[in-house]
Amino acid sequence: DLIISVLTTFLWLVSTFVWAKALADIKVSTGASIIPGIESCKAPGTTCHFLSVTSMGILNVSVVFGLLNMILWAGNVWLIYKDTNLHS
Repeated sequence: DLIISVLTTFLWLVSTFVWAKALADIKVSTGASIIPGIESCKAPGTTCHFLSVTSMGILNVSVVFGLLNMILWAGNVWLIYKDTNLHS
């Protein structure tokens, strides 16, 4: 049980960091900074701008909940460790 809990905690940690990095990449790829790279926006007499920006608040919350879940798993590991013979 201890090894499974440790592995699960580690996987939660890694997957949360991977999701946080992917979310940061999504924000960069869909932000206003991409306008200079669009060829049709470089044409003379053309101006490009965003009409609206989608809120990413819910996605930010998902990263926070991933970290909180990892903390819960780490607490679970600690409680399991205390119940084994390794903790004396």
